[in-house]
Amino acid sequence: MGESPTGSAGRAFGWSVHGNGRTIRPGDVVRPGERLSWPRTVGVGVQHVVAMFGATFTVPLITGFPPATTLFFSGLGTMLFLLVTRGRVPSYLGSSFAFIAPVLAATSGGDIGPALGGILVTGVLLAAVGLLVQAVGSRWITALMPPVVTGAIVMLIGLNLAPVAWDGGGNGGVRAQPGIAVLTIAVILLATVALRGFLGRLSILLGVVLGWVFAAAVGGLDPAATRRLAEAAWVGLPAFHAPAFGWRAVALIAPVILVLIAENAGHVKAVAAMTGQDLDRQLGRAFLGDGLATALAGAGGGSGTTTYAENIGVMAATRVYSTAAYWVAGGTAVLLGLCPKFGALILTVPAGVLGGATTVLYGLIAVLGARIWLENRVDFHDPVNLMTAAVAVIVGAANYTLTAGDLSFNGIALGSGAALLVFHLMRLVERARGGSGGSDRSNGSEGSDAADPARDSPAAPA
Repeated sequence: MGESPTGSAGRAFGWSVHGNGRTIRPGDVVRPGERLSWPRTVGVGVQHVVAMFGATFTVPLITGFPPATTLFFSGLGTMLFLLVTRGRVPSYLGSSFAFIAPVLAATSGGDIGPALGGILVTGVLLAAVGLLVQAVGSRWITALMPPVVTGAIVMLIGLNLAPVAWDGGGNGGVRAQPGIAVLTIAVILLATVALRGFLGRLSILLGVVLGWVFAAAVGGLDPAATRRLAEAAWVGLPAFHAPAFGWRAVALIAPVILVLIAENAGHVKAVAAMTGQDLDRQLGRAFLGDGLATALAGAGGGSGTTTYAENIGVMAATRVYSTAAYWVAGGTAVLLGLCPKFGALILTVPAGVLGGATTVLYGLIAVLGARIWLENRVDFHDPVNLMTAAVAVIVGAANYTLTAGDLSFNGIALGSGAALLVFHLMRLVERARGGSGGSDRSNGSEGSDAADPARDSPAAPA
């Protein structure tokens, strides 16, 4: 399908075509306001859908939420997020792992209604934070979460998720099918370096597909899952559920907002580092978009959403940050949520394949935390920066857990909180005793509200 880089098709939806639309030169990236040719954009969008499957389906399976409904609302939420951020922050909104523990506590009686009410309230609170950031600027967010903190949070999220790659949250992973997992990893790695052009950028999708084929050939598919696939209908609405509201559920789930703020800020910082764009002024819109998406999911029966770490890994591997691909991903997820047959097909993907793919993706997330430090020239000769990263990363990687009655906070929440507390308390003490407080680059408190020419480019979709 030939397509002119300057044709009207490229401009109709606000994206300019990157280069010739077919290749990416060494050192280049496809920015949010750009896209490749539509066939290649569709391919990247499908890969984003595949990348989020494991985690997005894992959360509802653990919490007892309907998976097809979660997929449906993750697609709607993604498109809503793209509208709110005006196409400037590439992200897929999938199920947030931070909701698992409080949702389980809120649904101890088996009724998901109160948990949905807590998710809806949390989304509204996050949206309110977004509006506040839009009103007063993002400097306080940047001061609150400087590069050393955001880098640590991004890294600890990847490391915290590592056990999920190993045992699938107790349901499989690499441990269950090591041979299939190793094959999947090998396909991804070899495809990345051996295949030329666009095929090399679909390495994760190729790894999942070939891993599934291999598993099917050696009898590695779950017979019960394949039986459900044969019985599933092709078209059907997902199961919707209405929320119920109670103070206990809200009190259990609302603190997740702290993790969502950290995850969204970390995502925006990671994308900014990878694309070379200043996205600080998009923080408020990112919070607002995720808040509205989470509230929407809570209103209909879906899991709470967050900007997805898995898809950061896909963007890092492909160097394609086009929001056009995310529109494809969001639309695809909505359509697939209306296809019970597809939902059943996804549930046939064996644990080893998901474990192999997430091994690569979670590792990329962790390394991107280090990239944030490098891009912002974080000075680790400064003991405040050094201790902040050291404590937060270990708390997150070891999945420290704090339980107080019915409340439970895991490594991502505690690690994010540790990064904030260690940095600001140590910096406060340092300043009280007359220390330098670190360089502007190392403490990251200067923020940036400066205009970004690329941000106002007509190439960005409205």
